[in-house]
Amino acid sequence: MSEYKGIKGFQVQTRTEDPVPYAQALADNPYAGTWASGADVNLGRSEMASAGTSTANMISGGEPPTTVNAEQWNGSSWTEVANLNTARYGLMGAGTTTAAVSFGGDTGPGSNRIGNTETWNGSAWTEVADLNEGRFRLGSAQSATYTAALAFGGADPGGGVASTETWNGSSWTEVGDLNEANYNIPGGAGTNTAALQMGGANGAGNEVATVESWNGSAWTEIADLNTARDYLGGAGTQTSALAYGGNTGSVTGKTESWDGSSWTEVNDMATARQQIGCGGASNAAALATAGEEPSTSAKTEEWAFTGLDPSTTPAAGYADAITGDFYYNSTTGQFKTVNDGGAPIGTWAASATMNDARGEGASLGIQTSAMYSGGEPAVTANTEIYDGSSWTEVGDLNAARYGIKGAGTTTASIVFMGQIPPGTRSALTETFDGSSWTEVGDLNTGRLQGGSAIQGTTTASLCFSGATSTGESVLTESYNGSSWTELADLPTPSYLSPGGTGTQGAALKFAGGGPGGTALDETVSWNGSSWTDVAEMNTARRQIAGAGSQTSALGFGGESYPSPARKSLTEFWNGTSWTEVADLATAVSEQGGAGSTTAAMSYGGEHPPTTTASEQWNAAEFLIKTVTTS
Repeated sequence: MSEYKGIKGFQVQTRTEDPVPYAQALADNPYAGTWASGADVNLGRSEMASAGTSTANMISGGEPPTTVNAEQWNGSSWTEVANLNTARYGLMGAGTTTAAVSFGGDTGPGSNRIGNTETWNGSAWTEVADLNEGRFRLGSAQSATYTAALAFGGADPGGGVASTETWNGSSWTEVGDLNEANYNIPGGAGTNTAALQMGGANGAGNEVATVESWNGSAWTEIADLNTARDYLGGAGTQTSALAYGGNTGSVTGKTESWDGSSWTEVNDMATARQQIGCGGASNAAALATAGEEPSTSAKTEEWAFTGLDPSTTPAAGYADAITGDFYYNSTTGQFKTVNDGGAPIGTWAASATMNDARGEGASLGIQTSAMYSGGEPAVTANTEIYDGSSWTEVGDLNAARYGIKGAGTTTASIVFMGQIPPGTRSALTETFDGSSWTEVGDLNTGRLQGGSAIQGTTTASLCFSGATSTGESVLTESYNGSSWTELADLPTPSYLSPGGTGTQGAALKFAGGGPGGTALDETVSWNGSSWTDVAEMNTARRQIAGAGSQTSALGFGGESYPSPARKSLTEFWNGTSWTEVADLATAVSEQGGAGSTTAAMSYGGEHPPTTTASEQWNAAEFLIKTVTTS
């Protein structure tokens, strides 16, 4: 006997519009943070203690002149409350607007570093037990409580200190030291058992990018900030933090977001400041209060993310594309299914032109923040940065060259190798801090037209292949922030700019030129210690550009050989095989490449002649098909 379901069928969901893939929605409405102006504090100051969140915050003390003043923020305005007992600056704090603790500082003038600790009960301050080591310009775990606080680093009368102390509500106890004795480190986040120390100044008085993580008993050095600085602000937790403002040699508004493994530069503060008050529960919400511009400031700025959060499920009301869905589109009157599209479904479109036509430069970054340095035919040191809408020339390389490669971001970049006219195959390595280039440790072997893992960093980069003084190379070298080390060789010698994606420990090298200049179709994968041959590309090419990672990459442009011909071909790598996808609008070789498999960029190169043109690739990783009954 038939069941009712078998007779009547099954229900089909009805939608008024097709779903959008989350990757595409994120590109259309990216998760981006911005600073917005808030109400001024009543007393402009710097080097104050902060406690609380971005919507309920307290500041106390500060200078100039040294003050006892305390104020509270309710999310819209500042109100003066009862004063501290001891006027001081360079102090730090933790807790909430109803239960806070402030500690350390300098009473000025001169060097009067103190350990005074005061607790706040919502109406008055009470002096309690001092720090074991009097100090100022120290760090604090700003999400800690008034009965479980953490104080670290800072300066005592003898200079920078590494000591760390925990507070239990009645006394301070010395625990594990920082690895580096830093001061000028108001940047701190987390609790007394899970904290971050960010930036500061070292014993020589130089700004540092150092970040250390506290597990309740010991500090461990982790990924550096992109920009070295001291007197910065910090907010959030050990795994979700924000570092902002500070001094890099001049006052800055740079802001960086921490996701638990790496720092990403996000939008700058509207007003560059140092020695600021701070607060916030995560990298999604923070407060920047007062400080120096360099003159004393009373300004308040509030940080918040807007857009779709890639770490969570789509927002309410958002219809995500789920593979396997079957539905009826009532607007078009069609039944449809959502299928796995395999390779990304995308197109290339013209983008802003560069200022300087060239090829064989170093490219790096993402689709909305890319860089191109060096190049030819008029061998140049020129560097340009793309901000998502236009190209801007910035500081030149120290040495003009071509056949150069790089990695990193537009504010923390590294470039290496290249041909310096008339005939030097260079080992030169340079790093960029957002404004200028600095020469660092050379490669062990000079070369040009090699490859790089473009998602590498200024402290973890990979260089491979290239033309040395003796011919095409199998060499691989790894950079640790100060020097290069030779590692396992490639299986096949190559040069003429093979494609390279991924990181120092997980990279992909594809295509390029082999012995005699022949175009290669080989793909090899790097696991941090050795190379492995994997699937070949569909079309052999040399002087190709790439984007993406070791397991999800794009290879585009390039030229065939013999019978050289520029290519517009784009291929997608899914970790095991290559698939041809939509072509570039214009065939080109020797160009720059940046981005991911859903948001990439191709720029410059040889058309011929050399060009300033650029194209952007945008793709979705799904496919909607209409169901027909015919």
